[in-house]
Amino acid sequence: MTPMTITGFGSYSPVEQRPSSALDAIFGQAEGWTESQFGIAIRGVAGPDETTSMMGAEAARRALESAGWGPGDFDVLIGACGVMEQPIPGTSVLIQEALGLGRSGIWAFDVNQTCLSFVTALDVAAMGFETGRFRRALIVSSDIASAGLDWDTPASAAIFGDGAAAVCVEAGTDPSGPGLLARGFETYGEGKDLATLRSGGTRIRVEQGLKALSEGARFHMDAFGIFKAAARCLPALIDRVLGEAGLTRESVDVIVGHQASSPGLEHVRRLMGGDPARVIDIFPTHGNQIAASLPTALVEAQARGLLTPGRTVLLLGTAAGISAAAMVLRT
Repeated sequence: MTPMTITGFGSYSPVEQRPSSALDAIFGQAEGWTESQFGIAIRGVAGPDETTSMMGAEAARRALESAGWGPGDFDVLIGACGVMEQPIPGTSVLIQEALGLGRSGIWAFDVNQTCLSFVTALDVAAMGFETGRFRRALIVSSDIASAGLDWDTPASAAIFGDGAAAVCVEAGTDPSGPGLLARGFETYGEGKDLATLRSGGTRIRVEQGLKALSEGARFHMDAFGIFKAAARCLPALIDRVLGEAGLTRESVDVIVGHQASSPGLEHVRRLMGGDPARVIDIFPTHGNQIAASLPTALVEAQARGLLTPGRTVLLLGTAAGISAAAMVLRT
């Protein structure tokens, strides 16, 4: 158990909130088709001035205010975005500068595990607390999924939304108080082709031409393949991590999962049993926000008053790779 407390929560939604009826027109379908097919009513779409770092910085400001921390009252800033704003330098550096901390020297770096980047960053922060390296960490997830959608594939283009979320995390001293009780991460590289975005790194290069770069910049996903892979690996991982925390599927208080899809959340409700209201579901109004998805749902859980002291929270999700993660917190 790692004593630590999430002391601040913040999120940011783009100004434009695009209804599913607008997607019906794009897909050439009758009004109501997108919502009935994919369970999404509205989602945020970032404007030209709403960059990944701008949204992340705004979410961070709100988290810092929520925690009562000053602008530089933390040891490390961890960028936990699914898709970087640019390859070099990382998004965390851009967020640090946007917060007015470009001369602070506060360590800023990125971690990436696509949709699970936030959980990975929280684990890194916990390890920093355990070694005494950090006392306070600011974790920021921000993603613009709309930048890479393939509009010829409604099954993936319809479900994604843009946004950002941030939390302030502080090391604790009480082993019976708030903390990280257990965590587990698994990766199965055989699923490496189930979700891909090939441009932006060294795989596709300028000399291969604009067409290759453009095609590689479109996100491709085998939604059914990912669902099958998740259904195969999650149950055992969930039981192992809950067992380490001394819990069962039915006894954990709140379940905050990656908002992958409407069927994905329904699968989690069936898998976990008990009261389905324990599963935070913001998918109809936010869509899949990649790495920002899970922390945005966590911020929503806090806003609903569900993270009161002593409650147990299961963070849960899958990511491209394919990877899976489960983490149990006590608030």
